[in-house]
Amino acid sequence: MLIRSLFRAGTLLALSLPVLAAPVATLFKDPNCGCCGKWAEHMASHQLPLKSENRNDMAAVKDRLQVPDKLRSCHTASIGGYVFEGHVPADLVQKVLREKPAILGLAVAGMPQGSPGMETGVKQPYQVMAFDARGKQWVYATR
Repeated sequence: MLIRSLFRAGTLLALSLPVLAAPVATLFKDPNCGCCGKWAEHMASHQLPLKSENRNDMAAVKDRLQVPDKLRSCHTASIGGYVFEGHVPADLVQKVLREKPAILGLAVAGMPQGSPGMETGVKQPYQVMAFDARGKQWVYATR
């Protein structure tokens, strides 16, 4: 009887604990873009799986998510309340999700060779930019 009561109490406790879920993660991409899928594979290989959503209105998506014009690239992700534009490395996405800085998101403008999803054998240096809702932008990391 005591064991059964303890089992029930443990079950009730387990059911009352908050569920630890992965952050909501959606990749918005043009259906004809190949590097977007490669970036999604990079993210998944770092335990950041994305739900992919093909869109023909990427400019409207970027406008809604407040991606600055100068920082735009081919795809946009919304992960855990942050925006990640372009080929942002997974380790920096994880850092933002862990540290929760007061930013809107990170961006890698354009499509620099050697960035995640753009592995061509050539590596060009690039900047990962942070941006906030007021339009302020600054260098977050250099790769």
